[in-house]
Amino acid sequence: MYNLSELGRHIGLFNLTMYGVGLILGAGIYVLIGEAAGLAGNALWLSFILGAIVALFAGLSYSELAALFPKAAAEYIFVKEGFRNGFIGFVVGWLTIITSIIVAATVALGFAGYMEELTGFPILVSALVIIGILSAINFLGIRESALLNTIFAFVTIAGLALVIGIGFSAPVEVEIDYFENPMGFNGIILAFVLVFFAFIGFEDMANVSEEVKKPQKTIPRGIMISVLITAIIYILVSLASIRVVGWEQLSNSSAPLAFVAQQRLGEQGGFVLSVIALFATASTILITLVAGARIFYGMAKDGSLPSKLGLIHSKTKTPWIAVILIFATSCGFVFVGDIVIVANIVVFAVVVTFAMINASVILLRYTRPDLQRPFKVPGNIGNFPILPLFGLGATIYMALQFEIEIIMSGAGIMMAGAVFYFVYNKSMHKG
Repeated sequence: MYNLSELGRHIGLFNLTMYGVGLILGAGIYVLIGEAAGLAGNALWLSFILGAIVALFAGLSYSELAALFPKAAAEYIFVKEGFRNGFIGFVVGWLTIITSIIVAATVALGFAGYMEELTGFPILVSALVIIGILSAINFLGIRESALLNTIFAFVTIAGLALVIGIGFSAPVEVEIDYFENPMGFNGIILAFVLVFFAFIGFEDMANVSEEVKKPQKTIPRGIMISVLITAIIYILVSLASIRVVGWEQLSNSSAPLAFVAQQRLGEQGGFVLSVIALFATASTILITLVAGARIFYGMAKDGSLPSKLGLIHSKTKTPWIAVILIFATSCGFVFVGDIVIVANIVVFAVVVTFAMINASVILLRYTRPDLQRPFKVPGNIGNFPILPLFGLGATIYMALQFEIEIIMSGAGIMMAGAVFYFVYNKSMHKG
């Protein structure tokens, strides 16, 4: 019934792109745009442009590496190959696993918050139920997960399109200065670091490489298209929102996009956006659970985690034990407290991962120049890739913008991974 066979290849370019768009357009934009507006003011759109640029740098690096190594547990494989060091690869893979678990739990709490507002259902119960339902879909198969995510993505895009339509069709009584901001350039930078959370997700596309048709071509195209689509949507949403309510009102709202809709469409508009936010958060949870299970699977298949995590169900062709493990651990993290702090830890961990991915592209150009690269990052001086260098610099700069408590928490997660690595390897050698 259970075996270690390969995952089934069922995802084409369209579904992969929708998978990426659904990942990126998740909960972030519905929650963070208000807080970011308080930092960047009317110049919020510039912060989204900066976020898109850094995401594109990382996306290009992921594309080159995913075409070279179309495997599950992408970050682990990429960094292991780039640094030629299993320990460094493991720590980055560990970091990716933990952040996947935390994202699933925290976004489930966000989903539950909207559900409580709409129905009065208890937050904790809603969070656990949605993780359970989406974990069952994760077990059923990648086709089912991709189809549901495509539906979620279209609903999410429809909600953001509604905001864009409201914003650009509304008459503007006073001329808007789109460069006005309360904190100057520093505010734009702080907002950029914050809204970067809204771009997180495309990297998980690489973790389903073993289930993608023609992955060497499909993965790079899917990553680039999904990042560009979401970048355009985010910039338009930020401009539209400012046109309707201005940055001061936007920053004071706990449900900023629902507030924008409410200003033009009344209470019904706010209700519609709240319902759409349920789909957006559910999409993020589903794809995070899918990607997290594939990271467990890929690292187990490579021998860095217990082999049972690499078992594939013969009927559903999914890593069933890995699915159960990420379900259980995500439920555990639902009971953890402050979502804002946890979200910052996630962003820090992703920024560190992106830095390592960019560095891996540069290293592999010199340590493995003989490899056939189906996709190559453009803009090179000889063999040296310029854009990954900019991406590396940008992510290091971003990592230094976090508070020391967040940096220490991220370092603690990496230290825990290092301890597990040495303990597990020691036990394996004894066995």
